[in-house]
Amino acid sequence: MSAADLTDAALAAQLAEHAGVLLMAVRASGMFDGKALGKAGDATANQFLCHAIRHLRPDDGLLSEEEKDNPARLAKGRVWIVDPVDGTREYGEERSDWAVHVALAIDGVATVGAVALPGLDGGVVLRSDAPQPLPAAASRPRFLVSRTRPAHEAQAVADALGGELVPMGSAGAKAMAVVRGEAEIYLHSGGQYEWDSCAPVAVAQAYGLHCSRIDGSPLVYNQADTYMPDLLICRPEWAERVLAEVARLA
Repeated sequence: MSAADLTDAALAAQLAEHAGVLLMAVRASGMFDGKALGKAGDATANQFLCHAIRHLRPDDGLLSEEEKDNPARLAKGRVWIVDPVDGTREYGEERSDWAVHVALAIDGVATVGAVALPGLDGGVVLRSDAPQPLPAAASRPRFLVSRTRPAHEAQAVADALGGELVPMGSAGAKAMAVVRGEAEIYLHSGGQYEWDSCAPVAVAQAYGLHCSRIDGSPLVYNQADTYMPDLLICRPEWAERVLAEVARLA
């Protein structure tokens, strides 16, 4: 089967995996460190992803963090939304909590996605077409928060629900930690962009997780303004209580 014949989900997974391999090679080269490593990784992965998508899905729209936005995507029903390195700081610091996001939004919905976690041992790719049963949850909810700017709402809701905070790097790493059973709730209110959450949301929804804005409204993609103020990804049994607590705090 040629790459052009792959299903959208299989293509997303292969692109995320191959971009991750390229990123690990750039990091292993020893030619860059710190911010320079982050810039080199972003540029390398972005070039690969964007060239591949334009070649294999020429009729679809494309939105990438590392590309100048083309408003023509707004007229498309199918738009690929990618983040070549989600967590550039963590990648540059040679940590493991960063990700590659490849998603396809159809009519504004995060429909297909793959999230690669190349920094983990052996590399991991989670994909929307191959969900697995969720691992058992902890009795005390674990809230994933930013390493550098934990959301006030997450701290307040965790306190109200008797939870604990778990600092972690990129948005994709945090979302996939919920999928992988390493936490129960990812509540973010510090602002993101569409590429930060589209692929993680597609994967998380396929695994049966709750995904929404923190007021419970749906997440809508391929908008003219790509800024997304907040996000909730959590196990379904916690969604009602978390949303109610956020509403109470508001």
